[in-house]
Amino acid sequence: MDVRLPIRYAWLTVLAALVTLGLKSGAAWVTNSVGLFSDALESIVNLVTGVTLVALLKIAKAPPDSDHPYGHDKAEYFANGVQGALILVAAVGIVATAMERLMAPVGLEEGGLGLSLALVAGLVNAVVAAILYQQGKNLNSGGLKGEAAHLASDVATSIAVLLGVGLVYTTDIAWLDPLAALLVSLVIAATGLRLVRSSVEGLMDTALPERSLEQLVGVLDGFCERDSITYHALRTRVSGARTFVSVHILVPGMWSVKQGHDLLEEIEGSVKELLPGVSVLTHLEPVEEPCSFEDIELDAV
Repeated sequence: MDVRLPIRYAWLTVLAALVTLGLKSGAAWVTNSVGLFSDALESIVNLVTGVTLVALLKIAKAPPDSDHPYGHDKAEYFANGVQGALILVAAVGIVATAMERLMAPVGLEEGGLGLSLALVAGLVNAVVAAILYQQGKNLNSGGLKGEAAHLASDVATSIAVLLGVGLVYTTDIAWLDPLAALLVSLVIAATGLRLVRSSVEGLMDTALPERSLEQLVGVLDGFCERDSITYHALRTRVSGARTFVSVHILVPGMWSVKQGHDLLEEIEGSVKELLPGVSVLTHLEPVEEPCSFEDIELDAV
């Protein structure tokens, strides 16, 4: 994978945040709407998380070194954690502002211009979110997928704000504006909590997804049927865009070293074909020796 690709798309989030921040700030300024102000505040968070994502992706894609022999992939999970934490801070700020306006509602101004600016900002975020989500899937980048989820929630909240502010202009019910802002804060908070949870799960070394694990077991079982061997101590770990698999292969003790080595090479090749970019560690053991089964408790996928 070209390490420049995820960073290129991360820079796209920064550009989108700058554009939408300008549009949403203008909308909030001309309308005096706290709902649109809350939407603009989230764009500030988008800008900060975008810059953070760029920095952490640079770290994550750095090659392994003596201090980090398994690479720096987990830096992407820190990106998700920072994104989630900042989103939660933004949600608290929106609640405080909305409650103040709810206690003392005020009328809005320049509805047509303000709503038009906010609508364009929402469209920009929708396009960028779609691009990031697709590239996050293609590159298996948790950071890009996290930012896509963040922007998607931003689009949803922008729609809610537009509807709420639009109702204020059509009904003259001023308290609908801060109410829309409060609804925005709930959606933002839910997104923040989801990203923090994703960060924690990633840092805790989660196993392969169930579907991929079933396919991996199918590959190993195929070798067992063909060569009359067995295996245990199968462990998997997902770290950012990288996947690690380790397994112990038990073969007849009469096999030559070359015969065992050739089998392991074939198994590793099949696993790498199934899971592109995976790092596979195999360990050869004689099936007749009791000590070969002393580590069977390592079975954990």
